[in-house]
Amino acid sequence: MSEHISKPLGGKIFTWPIIFFGILILIGLYAITHRFVSGIGAVSDLNGGFPWGLWIAFDLLVGTGFACGGWALAWTVYVFNQGQYHPMVRSALLASLFGYSLGGFSILIDVGRYWNVPYFYIPGFFNVNSVLFETAFCMTVYVFVVMFEFAPVICERLGWKISLRKMNKVMFAAISLGVLLPTMHQSSMGSLFNIAGLKLHPLWRSGAILGPLSLLTALIMGFAIVIFEGSITRAGLRGKDVADETPLFAKLYRIIRWLIIAFFILRFGELALGDKMKLLFVGDRGAWLFWLESALLAMPLYILSKDKYIKDARWLFGCAISMMLGAALWRMNLSLFTFDPGDGYSYFPTGEEILISIGLVAMEVCGFILIVKYFPVISFLAPKKEDGQKVVTDEAHNEVAQ
Repeated sequence: MSEHISKPLGGKIFTWPIIFFGILILIGLYAITHRFVSGIGAVSDLNGGFPWGLWIAFDLLVGTGFACGGWALAWTVYVFNQGQYHPMVRSALLASLFGYSLGGFSILIDVGRYWNVPYFYIPGFFNVNSVLFETAFCMTVYVFVVMFEFAPVICERLGWKISLRKMNKVMFAAISLGVLLPTMHQSSMGSLFNIAGLKLHPLWRSGAILGPLSLLTALIMGFAIVIFEGSITRAGLRGKDVADETPLFAKLYRIIRWLIIAFFILRFGELALGDKMKLLFVGDRGAWLFWLESALLAMPLYILSKDKYIKDARWLFGCAISMMLGAALWRMNLSLFTFDPGDGYSYFPTGEEILISIGLVAMEVCGFILIVKYFPVISFLAPKKEDGQKVVTDEAHNEVAQ
């Protein structure tokens, strides 16, 4: 296996991508300020029938799913000891840190009386019987866990090698939590919707398997986002000594393939056992959305079964997008697109709701770009060692991976 070394990209701060996304951030911050000053009713179309909307369905459910790259790789690298994927871990952790932090911030935006949020963290006010408590608790702790897992990057940048060695002695505990916590709350996010009962469309009213389906979509999105981000980074740094990760992407797909197959077995098995297969052919919105999400997930199974495609970085990138969209659409269909509270309630996101969501995505993109410029996140091929010269690689800095 080739040796890799992580280092900052460097370069100017004010590039065109930073300027473009910076403008979107400013617009989003204006809308967020308006929401907190004037109230949630002034900026959203939420109502008694739709207590959650775009900020929960997209920013939280889909956003944290896309942020599962660090969790998915933690299972692969640390649990199953597949060290060849280690060069991807830092960028995946960074994306997870932004995704979960901004997902948590979207909850603060969505809560009507946001000034009551601190009560969640005060002993004596815990509602331990609530699935939402378990989800919120796991997400909060996981953000700090990812911060600790990402801390070696900061220590390395500042030259705190002694602190780094001490940190590695307890890193196994953080990694264990980093594997456990998302497993808990990603499954709970699906199980939570069982309380909606008949308000869910029958095709997504999956009972006990909503949790496993939510967990599988999180893993699919997590692995797919690693391929997506890695492909974009490699394309943007073409001509530099960035490692060709296409073979690793192909191996990751072979993991995703079994996750998609497991998803379809559970999905169609539940429909068959529940005598709901006939609903797939009624031609309503739910049926069309079902076939669309299924097609987006199934298409990579066919395309990447061909050797000539699975070895092509362009096809891997396209299939990663397809898998991300398919898994994300399952979550959007469950929580929003097919949700029907009855009693004449309807919902469509306002312009400011959309601008806030766009602003949060822009914050993540800008933050990612700026951090990789000044911190050793992206992996490059290590320079060839001369006689008597020692090159410190990512593997040397992360002995805990072994």
